[in-house]
Order: sequence, then structure tokens, then C-alpha cells
Amino acid sequence: MISTRRSVPALLTLAALLTACTTTPQQPQPQPQPKPPVQMPPPVGPVTVPPTTPPAQPPAPLFTPVSFEVLPGWQQDDLRQAWPAFQASCRALGAKADWKSVCAASRTVDAGDGSAIRRYFETNFVPNLVRAADGADSGLITGYYEPFLRGARKRGGANQTPLYKVPDDLITVDLASVYPALKGMRLRGRLSGKTVVPYNSRAEIERARLPGKELVWVDDPVEAFFLEVQGSGRVQLDDGETVRIAYADQNGHPYKAIGRWLVEQGELTSAEATAQGIKAWIAAHPERRQELFNVNPSYIFFREERLPDPSVGPKGALGVPLTPTRSVAVDPAFLPLGAPIFLATTEPASTTPLQRLVMGQDTGGAIRGAVRADFFFGFGGQAPDNAGRMKQRGQLWVLLPRADLR
Repeated sequence: MISTRRSVPALLTLAALLTACTTTPQQPQPQPQPKPPVQMPPPVGPVTVPPTTPPAQPPAPLFTPVSFEVLPGWQQDDLRQAWPAFQASCRALGAKADWKSVCAASRTVDAGDGSAIRRYFETNFVPNLVRAADGADSGLITGYYEPFLRGARKRGGANQTPLYKVPDDLITVDLASVYPALKGMRLRGRLSGKTVVPYNSRAEIERARLPGKELVWVDDPVEAFFLEVQGSGRVQLDDGETVRIAYADQNGHPYKAIGRWLVEQGELTSAEATAQGIKAWIAAHPERRQELFNVNPSYIFFREERLPDPSVGPKGALGVPLTPTRSVAVDPAFLPLGAPIFLATTEPASTTPLQRLVMGQDTGGAIRGAVRADFFFGFGGQAPDNAGRMKQRGQLWVLLPRADLR
């Protein structure tokens, strides 16, 4: 095929030569003179240069390794208080390849020796500053707690607000088996004929109810709503027994913050949009309470757990009990669940530093993004007030096992 393509121009060239030999030469024709270039008038006014699109900036690295010396307050933190929470993480992570070696090494550390614990972390881990994709290294730090409510197993008297079990028609589809990139993401819905449709929203559940699925009835609809926001709590029944009401599932609708909605509506300022401020607004506008609650279409379903030891916190998403002031909820799409995290923020509604080692042992519908954490304040005492006022800026450093020890 190559030789054929070359033979055609060769024959044409030969024919041209033969023609030149037998044809009378022509007189050369005068060449036209080039025209002078056209002079364009000078522009009037400023010259507009078409805008150019700047090249897209690559996202900032999620983790930047640093030394322990740069962690503010690292040397002052009493790591003995964080050690039980870390040991709980190791119970969940110890069998994983990246954590097996460091968790095994932790068993030889004296839990009462703060210096030994510090050496352990500095020897086995590398702190990594966490950044958002836009390069920001600070984000929102909020708080949560374990609420306390009063109720009964049967409806009556003041106990008119139900906490529901998981409905029988709620379908959960785990997509990770087909799409590994969607690990941790689940679709929730219900069957309508042969089609899976979204499950009922909060407003729809409130209208239709879920008869037969009442777990307990409580005496305060506002506290019941905030129990959903916290994810778990305790209910003292009318017979004197106290049970733990733990997160079981969710209706699949995204969480929407009612405090933000109140700010957008001009009902509260950003500073007023705390749990305390929201409850005060509801008390002043009882006729709009359900309207406000329906802003958040997400609905939480619960299960009952025994409470043999009141000092032990509820289980978080990692499957281990949360440790007050040493556990946080994080977004597992960015931070490994269970990992130690050094947190640098301030006390609720204060400029007093709050700098300590915590464990990312929980998740939450409102906890989205890399530099984002929800600080667990625990149960009783000042925990509800502190959690309600916690809306600070902060930084996170995730401690990852050294590569040579994995």
C-alpha cells in the first residue's frame, strides 16, 4: 500500500517533464505589485481584552505531616485521660493491618504514666494537619451530649410523644458491594409496587404516625426532637427504671439544621442560634413548633439498650462506648474512624483554649467536611449547656501510624 501511494506522484512528475519538453515556452508575465498595507484607525477608548479563565487550582492536600512540637498544648495535655478512649479504639481497629502493630505495642504502656503514654504516641504516630480542599486549616467545632428524658412504655398523661423503633417497611441498600467507591453510603427507602421510593419525611411521619412501632412515650416533644439530634439518650420510665435509647436507623432524608433556618428567616441572629436560643424561640412561638421541626426532614429511629453501668457512655459509630470530653464525631469520608485526633479550639462561647487528644469514634448527619468535629460532652451536669453553646472554630491534627510500623 505504501508503494502504490508513492507511484502516483512519480508518474505525475514524469508527465510534467515530458510536457515541458514538447511545449513552446511562454513569455514571463509581469508580477503584480503588492498593495500597501491598509492602515487601521487607532482604537477609540480603552481596548477590551477578552477575559481568560485562570487554570483550576489543584485541591490542597488533605493531610500535611508535622512534628508533635507544633501541636498547641500537646505537652500540657494529661494524656492519661485520653488513654481509655484510645484503648477502646484499638479494640475496634486492632485487627486491621495499619493498626495491628501500634495497638499491640499499646498493651505494654502503663496507663498511669503520662510521660510513657506521650512517648508511645510520639514513637508510633505522625501528626497530620487536616485541611479542606480549599486549603482552609480551621473549621467548625460543635458539641453534643447524652440527653435525659422522662417517659413510659404506654401512652398516657404527659407522655404523648412517641420514640419509634425501625419501621418494617424501611429498606436499606448498601451500595459498596457494587460500587466500592461508595463505601459507607446507604440508600434508604420503601417499596411502592416494584419501585423503591424515598421513605417518608419527618412531616409525613408526624401526619401518618407509625402505629405499633412506639418504643416509649416521653413527656416533652422538644426534648424528643433534640434527642434525635444527639443520636441517643436515657429515658427514666414511670416505674423508676432508666433505659438507654440508642440510634438504630434513619429515614434517609438529609439533616437540615433548624437553627440555621431560624437565622435565614431573621428569627434569630447567628449568635442566638444555640440549643438554648432555639428552645427559647419555641417557647415563645409554640404554634410554630412543628413547622420548625419539619424544616429538618431527617427522622431517627431508636432501639432500647440496658444501662448496667451509668458511667459508661453510649456507643458511637465505631461500636465502642464514647468517652466524655475525649470522643468526637467526624466525617469518615475524610478522617479514619477511630483514629486519635489532636483538637485545638476554645471552650463553649469562650476564648479559653481547649486543646487535647480525642478519638474520632462517632459520626453525625450534620458532621460534614474534613475540618469538622462534634465534641462529646457526656451526660448530666453541665453537658447539655456546654454542648448547646459549643460553636467554635478549631484545628485538627489526625495521628496516623508511622508507615514503617504498619
